[in-house]
Amino acid sequence: MKTIPLITAWLLCGLITSASAQAGRDNLQALKQFKVSGTDLNIPPVPQEGRNAEAIKANLKNVKLPAGFKIELYAVVPDARHMAVAPNTNMLFVGTRKTRVWAVTDRNGDSVADEVKPFAPSLNFKVPNGVCWTKDGFLIVVEHNRVLNFPAAEFFYEGPDVAVIEVVPQGKLIPEDEESFNHGARVCRVADDGTLYITVGQPHNVQPAGKLELYDRLGIGGVVRMNAFDGSKREVYARGVRNSVGMDINPKDKTVWWTDNQTDGLGDDVPPGELNRSTKAGEHFGYPYWNGARFKVAGSPAAPDLKDMKEPANAIAPQVEFPAHQAQLGMTFYSGKQFPAKYQGGIFVAAHGSWNRTKPSGALINFVPLKADGTAGASEVFAEGWLDTNGVYKGRPVDVAQMKDGSILISDDYVGAIYRVSYAP
Repeated sequence: MKTIPLITAWLLCGLITSASAQAGRDNLQALKQFKVSGTDLNIPPVPQEGRNAEAIKANLKNVKLPAGFKIELYAVVPDARHMAVAPNTNMLFVGTRKTRVWAVTDRNGDSVADEVKPFAPSLNFKVPNGVCWTKDGFLIVVEHNRVLNFPAAEFFYEGPDVAVIEVVPQGKLIPEDEESFNHGARVCRVADDGTLYITVGQPHNVQPAGKLELYDRLGIGGVVRMNAFDGSKREVYARGVRNSVGMDINPKDKTVWWTDNQTDGLGDDVPPGELNRSTKAGEHFGYPYWNGARFKVAGSPAAPDLKDMKEPANAIAPQVEFPAHQAQLGMTFYSGKQFPAKYQGGIFVAAHGSWNRTKPSGALINFVPLKADGTAGASEVFAEGWLDTNGVYKGRPVDVAQMKDGSILISDDYVGAIYRVSYAP
């Protein structure tokens, strides 16, 4: 008798989920035609004060920074992942690995957010991790398997309905058969010429031999690029990637840089995490034959079926190798003037922290300087302290973004917060 209510509840849950998904599709079509969806106009904000905010501030006292730097709570943002700082207002938009994109606003300009609320809640987002801007102020949101473009999002975000362009329809970024809960968070950047770059992680620890050709052809385990408004001129830009969840374009030489997470299950200290530099289309970065510059994955215990794999020709080694399993994610070039000259023109990289080491490692921010020829110098730790002496995470940095005043923001999906780092000599 007890099983009947459970089955009924399960069926009802399925029907509700299906109905919600259909409503989201219907709403998208309505918004594309500048029609209303009927969604409630009142959008509840996320509380920014109280016990949770005070606890986050207390944890920040343990974060170590170079002399002259200060870290503060900027906003409470649940599941905060990658960030896109608005070009014309004191706003940023924050992606998540769930169903929300957050609009974060500092209305009075005091360098602390006043309001955090869902962006475009009339739409059903699915892992909208990647957010970035076109040069002329269009917000790109890259989901697990869809790409949307929102004109002037920073000016038309107050209500639930917003103008939207469907760049890549649902199920067309990758084949639906390749969708997975694993490695489905995308990141994006838009070049000055309007080309949209998207990282596409492959969904396995190491892709099996039977998937190599398909993934290579489609750019799964790579970087793809396309027109940011209609998805045209799509091509595979970079191959030989495992799972990149961080990317930025060097404003000086326009090269595309990206982080890459390493293979699991091969030991605490191998293989290394990567920071890579793409200089032209068609380059191969070695995976799954290589991880890092020297560690051979093909034929290893993690990929025994790749023992006969042919080494990719002219595979490009990483610019930087990071300690294993720290999970380097978001990154940004620092073009501001607030920080000392040492940091200007360099790269800040967020290390999310390990999940599979016997002794946890990571949960920090690295700084990587650039040499005169545009290549990377030696990495150093810029901020740490989110991993306590007992091996317990008090935060897990995801992304780094630069504000207009030259300060930087750090997102944290574990705590659900964004921090601001500023400098005063």
